[in-house]
Amino acid sequence: IAEIKTRTQTCKLQLISTKRLDTASIMRYQLTWLGAILVVSNFATIIADGPENKDSLMAVANGMNQFATEFYQKSSENNPNNLICSPISAGVVLAMATYGARGNTEKQMRASLRMPEDNAVGKNGFQSLLDSLHGINSVDLKLAQKIFTAIGFEVKQEFKDITEKNFYSAAESLDFDNKAEDASRTINNWCSQQTNDHIKNLLSEDDVKGASIVLVNAVYFKGNWEEEFEKYLSEPIPFHIDEKTTKDADMMFKRKNFNYGTLSDLDAIFVELPYKKTTENDATSMFIILPNQITGLKKAEESLNKVNFKELHDNQHSTLLQLSLPKFKVESTLQLQPILEKMGMTDMFQNSADFGGITEAPPLTISKVVQKAFIEVNEEGSEAAAATGMVGMARSGNFHGPKHISVIIDRPFIFTIVHPATNTILFQGHITDPTI
Repeated sequence: IAEIKTRTQTCKLQLISTKRLDTASIMRYQLTWLGAILVVSNFATIIADGPENKDSLMAVANGMNQFATEFYQKSSENNPNNLICSPISAGVVLAMATYGARGNTEKQMRASLRMPEDNAVGKNGFQSLLDSLHGINSVDLKLAQKIFTAIGFEVKQEFKDITEKNFYSAAESLDFDNKAEDASRTINNWCSQQTNDHIKNLLSEDDVKGASIVLVNAVYFKGNWEEEFEKYLSEPIPFHIDEKTTKDADMMFKRKNFNYGTLSDLDAIFVELPYKKTTENDATSMFIILPNQITGLKKAEESLNKVNFKELHDNQHSTLLQLSLPKFKVESTLQLQPILEKMGMTDMFQNSADFGGITEAPPLTISKVVQKAFIEVNEEGSEAAAATGMVGMARSGNFHGPKHISVIIDRPFIFTIVHPATNTILFQGHITDPTI
């Protein structure tokens, strides 16, 4: 019996900043995500904190959902091959930095991240969202933040309070000037510990040399399907890379009732693959969006903002499917500066950047943003995230005996791992060739 195993191991987001010299201060923001397996856990805390916290949570979660969709769309534009990214990891670290931004820099970041205008709502919302993720127990999910500052670098107390209370971020001082190698080793060791040794040597000595502050986010995510795939049924099936090219892909097979329907605006169908859960609030799913046409991936991605994964999940259309899904393994390294600039965050990379809420010291700016992500889906488990809405859905009907719909994921498709209760997109990507 095969299970689907997805290993999502680490989203490391690092903001490294140095004093602005003649060129600009270096504020490096590095996000590394590796491995994956699904997220299934106990999200009861998100609903149990009272109406005010729930409203704050939903305000932040809805904003993060909109950010996630645009983040993925912009990432996909310059990455036509297999792609994986973690919007939540990027969003959390950017949000932390936003609370230290001022002026037009803050305005741009808030708008792009769709953060609530009310600071109290935003801070409580992020805290509640992290509480909900930290409350997951049925699978292994870790999400941690940490701030590394240069010895003698003064961080404003207000910023410390926000990052510690609302983002649960610890702090540590390092000698980036005289002991850069030791400093990078300390940061890399922390990342490795947070990601079960899957993310190593993320930063080099040169990366941190002369830095003033490094903001890091690490994510480890692992889980299993609600019902395992039968391993002995897996077999090679032609996968259409394009209209003229096919490759034999290792396909997993499952015959059962799935939440299934059509997305007319995307000219596509969807299938929801649930992970193990203890309660409905604990539910996590991978949504597969399969364009009807071999060349339909771009059109589907352009209309993703019309998909609401929470609604797809809540309006279950249980349909007996004969599903064939390819195993796949993807690693992506994304240079996020052009992506974030397309999303409207331009000042943060300029000398005009204003992060006066972080320090009174010489101005800070961001010079580099990198995200590295890895995902593996195989017989032992799987990982993904999904959110947002759908326009049309095929009703399941009542099937008897052997009647079923055959769904073969044999052309480029989108995958999304979602926590439906909050409509939070954890991971998203597309597969154009599962054989590489």
